[in-house]
Amino acid sequence: MKTYKYLFLLIGLSIIGCSDLEEDPITELSPDDYFSSLSLEQVEGFTNGAYAHMVHRNFMSREMTQTLMFRSDMMAIGRTGAQERIDHDDFTVQADNGLIAGGNNTYWSKVYQIIGAANEAVKAGELLTEGDEAEINEVVARARFARAFAYFHLVRQFGDIPYLDHTTALSEAAIAPRTPAATVYENIIEDLEFAKQWLPNTQPSRAIPAKSAASSYLALVYLTLEEWQNAYDEAKEVIDNEGVYNLGLEPDFQSLFDASKQDTSIEPIFVLDFTGISDGDQGRDYQAAFTGIRGDDQYVKADGSSTGGGWSVEVPALKVYTTWDDQDYRRAVTFDDKALQNGVVTEYTDFVEGSGGSAVNRPHVAKYTRLADGTSTEGNGRTSMSNYYMMRYAEVLMIGAEAANELGITADAESWVNRVMARARSGGVISGGVNDGTVIPESTVPADFSGLSQDDFRSRLLEERRLEFAYEMKRWYDIVRRKLGDEAFGSNGLESEVSTESGVGPGPKSFDPSRDYLLPIPISEILINPNLTQNPGY
Repeated sequence: MKTYKYLFLLIGLSIIGCSDLEEDPITELSPDDYFSSLSLEQVEGFTNGAYAHMVHRNFMSREMTQTLMFRSDMMAIGRTGAQERIDHDDFTVQADNGLIAGGNNTYWSKVYQIIGAANEAVKAGELLTEGDEAEINEVVARARFARAFAYFHLVRQFGDIPYLDHTTALSEAAIAPRTPAATVYENIIEDLEFAKQWLPNTQPSRAIPAKSAASSYLALVYLTLEEWQNAYDEAKEVIDNEGVYNLGLEPDFQSLFDASKQDTSIEPIFVLDFTGISDGDQGRDYQAAFTGIRGDDQYVKADGSSTGGGWSVEVPALKVYTTWDDQDYRRAVTFDDKALQNGVVTEYTDFVEGSGGSAVNRPHVAKYTRLADGTSTEGNGRTSMSNYYMMRYAEVLMIGAEAANELGITADAESWVNRVMARARSGGVISGGVNDGTVIPESTVPADFSGLSQDDFRSRLLEERRLEFAYEMKRWYDIVRRKLGDEAFGSNGLESEVSTESGVGPGPKSFDPSRDYLLPIPISEILINPNLTQNPGY
């Protein structure tokens, strides 16, 4: 499947002209004469371009991921405290924050480039007059899924946003006002419904959405909107057809993060597939570097030499590790609590000075490093072949369980979430690095959901989502949709023991529920578009 993905990436980049799109403002749409001569292959190329943009550093590899990681209660500032990161971690973000505002190294621009490429594909598909309707609509469905996927990230982060589609004129796009979030969600649902209708049941790669991806994202959109019946119906449709869609839980939780096994697993529903091809910052897997232990030699590159460890930038708050039951196999899979430094195995409490700075004395994330070793040709693992999970089957089961609980459908709620709990209890043997061969025996943790009140079920399910999907860029969205900020960032939160920006000692985050569930609209966009307004509090 990697070979297929190589072609997918290269064709997409060659068709859309990646270097040009890197420089274009978000509101620049293609002129009509660009579509004067069309073929299905061209529509396919525009569509592939949207997906090619998703593996750039400015999207989920680095810039957007830093925001999602640091704003959650699972991750804290590590070795390097660049101000743009500190501000997200401490909720002191301003409208000129370097991760989101202005220039080419921000994800606001990158997300609109994904949208722009998708819009080109949809427009081209509608203008294509020759060819099989089903074939054309399948390609357009992939483009509309990409557009929905991109807008779903933006609307959850910024609220009202400019909504540009394939019908937006260039003159209108340049001064587009913010579209109400409710309307954005309506358009996202419409795109996903179209994708659900026209996408096939399976695809040769999970980096290409199938029908199950559209239904799964519809379920998550409805869950976000607290439309419980619709969320339940969409999740149940996927669960009832898991055989048709070739879906199921990976028996060993660790295998989900083994780069050599990810492409054959039936648990992923939609992934960003890093191929090991690096064209500058296109295709680099920065999470391996950001989460890896500084000066750590336990993992190797493809040539057998050490990766040199990571950068100790994104380092979990210690309480995430210490409050997680050590009988839970997922804990051992999620964390590296030992390193190989200067030829000596060290515990996290004794991590030592590394090249260019010291590692942080807290357990680090292992999901992007432990079993990606041997696939990268660059130091720090930046050209690994890891997949980032945007949606996996375990999440569909938990979406369905959450919605079923809200509807009082206890049997389904318990049955679906308990499939995930059973996998976690099964234990396993850690592979790779200095923890290689460590046995985590089968246990009674986590226990099944049984006999809980609706409120207790809800609370525990959110906690199990936090653990099951730790560092998969989902926790912040759960905090926002369930309005957990005051609890998560208060004096008893997971980050309460981590020093704040002042360095004086632990203290509560400056989280303001009237402001911080949304990010500021980038000031650079407001300056060039007089019709954009700012979110409250910024």
